[in-house]
Amino acid sequence: MMELLRCVKTIPMPNNSSPLADQASANPATPQTALAIQVLERAMRLLDVMAAHDQPVPLKQLAQQTGLHASTAHRILNDLVVGRYAERADSGKYQLGMRLLELGSHVKKRLNIHDIALKHMRELHLMTGQTINLSVRQGDEIVYVERAWSERSGMQVVRAIGGRAPMHLTSTGKLFLAAFDNRQLKAYIGRTGLVGTTPNSLTRSDRLERDLAHIRRHGYARDNEELELGVRCIAAGVYDDNARLIAGLSISAPADRLKDDWLSLLADTAQNISRELGYKDSKNS
Repeated sequence: MMELLRCVKTIPMPNNSSPLADQASANPATPQTALAIQVLERAMRLLDVMAAHDQPVPLKQLAQQTGLHASTAHRILNDLVVGRYAERADSGKYQLGMRLLELGSHVKKRLNIHDIALKHMRELHLMTGQTINLSVRQGDEIVYVERAWSERSGMQVVRAIGGRAPMHLTSTGKLFLAAFDNRQLKAYIGRTGLVGTTPNSLTRSDRLERDLAHIRRHGYARDNEELELGVRCIAAGVYDDNARLIAGLSISAPADRLKDDWLSLLADTAQNISRELGYKDSKNS
């Protein structure tokens, strides 16, 4: 959150900005950027007070417990209500909104997949001796969120946890691209230009589309030294209880050590993680 506050500090706000700005400031010469930081702090204080109560909280009590003037608290709460971060109950009382529940469910799923996947990843690492990665999609990139590996894997870890890579250059990223419809894929190609990092990178749309068609038929994806020379990967999808692709599980290995025999182990491991997340494969149900 402090990182968010630092970012907001650099954004100048126009004079007709959101009513969240504290127009009752005693010093009209105070820069708008200072108000941007202040209003976020005040909104968080209001949310914290509402979170501390099981029942809706009256405006007067919210103002008292946050140290805000009632009119300032009211303006901020109005914007929180518009954004569904707060709800207005009867008799001028407020409570936390459903948007927070929606956001919390996304965080919960991410934490659950981390906890569930790690034990399976360690087992797969023991069976293959290679680096096992768990990655999720953010925008046009995949982000590495967990890894099981050891010095015996025979290669240095190229992307640390939290590292990112373009989707079309990674096995997991191509799983997500294979789930795109034609319009979404063309938009991705237009945004990224399919920039490559090695001679093996798929920088032409026709080559990428052929690769994605193969992924749809077979259910797994490959990275043939497309992100890093000397490193090959294979990936299978992890699905949630709504049958949505939420992550990719991949094996990374030195290019001359990756074995096709590991595909079945990878697929079984990804399926086991998916089942623990509530996924039911219609083919086997």
